[in-house]
Amino acid sequence: MKRILLVLGTSTLLFATGCSSTLAQPFQNLKDQPITVYRLQNFEPPTAAPAGGAPIVPGLPPQIQQWLSAGAQMLPPGLLPPGLLPGGTPAPVATDAPRFHNFRILQTAAVTDSKQRSEILDLFGHDSNFETPRQSCLYAEFGFQFGQPPTTALPADVLVSLSCDQVSMINYGWPYTTKTGIPADSAKRIYAIVQKTFGTGG
Repeated sequence: MKRILLVLGTSTLLFATGCSSTLAQPFQNLKDQPITVYRLQNFEPPTAAPAGGAPIVPGLPPQIQQWLSAGAQMLPPGLLPPGLLPGGTPAPVATDAPRFHNFRILQTAAVTDSKQRSEILDLFGHDSNFETPRQSCLYAEFGFQFGQPPTTALPADVLVSLSCDQVSMINYGWPYTTKTGIPADSAKRIYAIVQKTFGTGG
């Protein structure tokens, strides 16, 4: 009887732990801090326009080419980084543009909606939303900043590369060690988050 009760108690503990709403660090400590989302230029094409309306921008990494023909279709045209599609919006040429960890900032939005904040924290705060990456590259289309100086001495900055299906964290160690890959379900959540954040989602 004692053995049965011990097994039941252990199962209950495991179930309670698995269903915990506690976020991984540093997201748990920063959950009440400001969240800012950045739309970034993932690749800066050469300033010279391709001759003859070439179908591919010169020097465009293969990962971004593949993303443009596949996953990027989920983003409204206004959220695609400029200069990637022939005949589309040209990339900015100013060299002194503000940057988020070396990526040119195209647009910035503070997240004030409580449901949107919860979705972002739930996404980044649990290891089940990430996997071992399938490739090694980082052409970030979006950045997420948790906390802001002077309120937060050291904000947690996350670069998101949907073209590489990968994330990278700055200022803190990524809590899920080698699980920096973005699976398809998490990519869909990120698409929905950025569409709503930048006013293109329902």
